[in-house]
Amino acid sequence: MKRIRTILHPTDFSPGSDVAFRYACDLAQDYDAKVLVVYAQGPVIPFGADGVVISPDMDELRAVAEQQLAGIRPADSAVRLERVYRDGPAAGVILDVAAEAKADLIVMGTHGRTGIGRLFLGSVAEEVLRKAPCPVLTVKATAPPATNKPAGKAKAAAAAGV
Repeated sequence: MKRIRTILHPTDFSPGSDVAFRYACDLAQDYDAKVLVVYAQGPVIPFGADGVVISPDMDELRAVAEQQLAGIRPADSAVRLERVYRDGPAAGVILDVAAEAKADLIVMGTHGRTGIGRLFLGSVAEEVLRKAPCPVLTVKATAPPATNKPAGKAKAAAAAGV
């Protein structure tokens, strides 16, 4: 079995992503790996109340996202964590960073937001599953808490294809 050294965790700051992050951290502890948390700021076209397209302040969006990214912390301070912010479509950014970092595993939520955004984020998970250079473990927002018990490790590794 390949040694897991780098676990990539894409985040959109949603509750589902938080659940996947806990799984990534537990696996990182089990395998003495680092967690690389990635946030991709895709194109934004917000609409005002009257349906008129408004131009967002991209610097402000970036500052808010970087602040949220900096606030992501593992429950156990022994988990090594790196954070990456990139502009671009989520799936492309995730795949690029996975290749650049030589990620051994990607741990991500199946869906992030609700409503129409859920469809798009679900398609991100699907694209990452199809094109990733390493195994991908997808975690439902309703998944039970991750476990450090040996059976939990074996199940997580089997689910990830490692």
